[in-house]
Amino acid sequence: MSYDNRATVRKVLIITLLLNLFVMALKAVVGYSTGSLSLLADALHSVTDSANNILGLIASRFSSPYPDREHPYGHHKFEAVGALGISAFLGIACFEILQGAVEKILKGGEPVKISAPELWLLLIVLGVNIFVTFYERHEGKRVGSPILIADATHTMSDVWVTIAVIGGLIGIWWLNFQWLDVALAFPVALLVFWSGWSVLKENLPWLVDQMAIAPEAIHAIAVSVPGVINCHDIASRGVLGRQVFMEMHLIVDAPDVETAHHITEEVESRLEERFHPVRILIHVEPPAYQSEQISYESGAK
Repeated sequence: MSYDNRATVRKVLIITLLLNLFVMALKAVVGYSTGSLSLLADALHSVTDSANNILGLIASRFSSPYPDREHPYGHHKFEAVGALGISAFLGIACFEILQGAVEKILKGGEPVKISAPELWLLLIVLGVNIFVTFYERHEGKRVGSPILIADATHTMSDVWVTIAVIGGLIGIWWLNFQWLDVALAFPVALLVFWSGWSVLKENLPWLVDQMAIAPEAIHAIAVSVPGVINCHDIASRGVLGRQVFMEMHLIVDAPDVETAHHITEEVESRLEERFHPVRILIHVEPPAYQSEQISYESGAK
């Protein structure tokens, strides 16, 4: 059984896209008017926010949880691929920020000029970024969408970047510390890189079919069903809470196929109740069959 969250995901992505375009425009306008490298780098970061929203909309369009002839296991991995695309965008943003900072150190540039009204505009930008982060993360956890959670992580990095940039611009406005503009470009790049790495780390398990549920937990539930003698060769993949695929060999004490069928249905029912949504494949074996290998790990007991 699968849960289709795509309508909610698209709605959230459209709202955040509009807000991110607003933020990007404000940062770009103030960045060009002040000549601030760190703020222009931050605007570039916001370009990736908008691009990520568009990427998410495209990925969501193709990430149906329902199986079809070409994709009998559903389409969830399209969304995970979209999340990895976000990681790639963050890597590009990191490179652009570092390149701009190094060029300014080597070649120099015009001094940054900032006014109080421009600083107030940036505080509005910061408020919008904070709202987008918490709204997107909340909705992502509510509907179980990795692409919303990944995008919220990216936007959170934008929040810290904007805070750092505003702090530097206040230093320039108040104390005329021009060096702050270039100096802050480097931690901005590190924050961007860390966000990209976090998104990559969270989505790789889905794409490489990493174990979703400990086989011991599945084994304990299966053998608690009357008629089950043992359960072995357990495997699971997917994302717990979104969609898990599970398979196992079940040794049952059943005199006929109908009884064995009822036993396996009860096992499926209990596993579905505990790990919903889950698709389960069970291979039934006779009482005389013996195996102590719970999973595929060498030496598993």
